[in-house]
Parts: sequence; structure tokens; C-alpha cells
Amino acid sequence: MAAARHRIEVAALTGDPVPDPPRVAWRKQMRQRVLDAARDLTCEAGWDQVSLLAVAARAEVSRPSVYKEFGNRAGLGRALVVRETQQFLAGVADALYPGVPDSHACLQAAILYVLQEADNQPLIRAVITAARKGSDSLLPYLTARADPIFDAGQTLVQGWLATRYPHQHTESVQMAADVIVRMTISHLILPTDEQHLTAQRLATAALKLLQ
Repeated sequence: MAAARHRIEVAALTGDPVPDPPRVAWRKQMRQRVLDAARDLTCEAGWDQVSLLAVAARAEVSRPSVYKEFGNRAGLGRALVVRETQQFLAGVADALYPGVPDSHACLQAAILYVLQEADNQPLIRAVITAARKGSDSLLPYLTARADPIFDAGQTLVQGWLATRYPHQHTESVQMAADVIVRMTISHLILPTDEQHLTAQRLATAALKLLQ
């Protein structure tokens, strides 16, 4: 106990990260291996074909370990999309902040980033491709289900709108953020026009709600 407390105190003084205890470090590494395996299998064959047994085998861990960490297949799917979407939203945040002075141009750039990067992200591309064919049960985690993924997107956009339109009512900002997120996702699943035109139109429609 004293040694562990000393390591924490030294790390606080030097700024060095505190190393995880061996069991915690192993669990983190195992979790990442399982998520990486689930991601690879989803990209190869679609989430509908992914089983916990196959994921455990690909990650070289026991199936009980996967169950203990994620609960079930749905828990694994949720954790997988949470991880991938957090990385995806980090790119969206970079497009919004600091962004350009013109709010419309800034929002348009962020929406365009989403539409373009979805084609470049293997997991998201695999899920969307399957959804366009009328399949894939992983899709709901990317759409309108009450879920941290959808909420995170709304929170990000809502925070940005609040800084750009500080005098607007909270309800109006929330409504505009909801429209931006829902419409952008819908155009990922069912694209209609060229991506730059879609981004321009969505930005125009959403910001009109705040005028």
C-alpha cells in the first residue's frame, strides 16, 4: 500500500502517468484486443455474422473473459461502436473548433467531414453498406436510439451552437442540434446528392432555425 501511494505521489510531482496494477493493465489490453477483433470481423463479414466465440478466438482470449467484460453480444456491439464513434467525433470537433469565423461555413465543413469520413472509416462503412442492403443489427447504435453515441453527437453540436449563438434560447439550440445530427445520419444511410451539396443544404436548413 505504501509503495503504491509513493508511486502516485511521485507521478503527481513529475507529471508521469501512474502505471496500472498488473490485473488492470491486463484487462485493458484484453478489452482492446477483443474490440479490435470485433471490429475486424465486422468489417470482413458484417456484424450479423459476428459471434462471441469467433471474437474470442480472433483475440486469443477465452470466451468467458469476453462475457465477463462485455456481458453479451449486444454489450460488445455497444462498446465497439462507442469506441469507434468517440474517435470519429474527435474529428468532427476538430472541424468545429476553432473553425472559421463564418458559422455556416464552419458547420458545412463539419457535416462534410462526417459524410466523407464515413466512407473512410472501415467499421462505419461496413455498417452503413449493410444497412443500405436492409441488414445489419449494429446500425441502431449509429442512429436515433437513446444512446451515448447519439447523445454525444448532439452534445458536441449543441455546445458549438451555444458558443456561436449565445443569445438564443436553449430550446432553439437543442432543436437545431437535434436536426443537424438526425439529418446528417439520415444522409449517411440514404444519400441523395453530392456530399458537398448535402452539407451546404443541411447547414443552411439547421441555422435557419436560429435566425
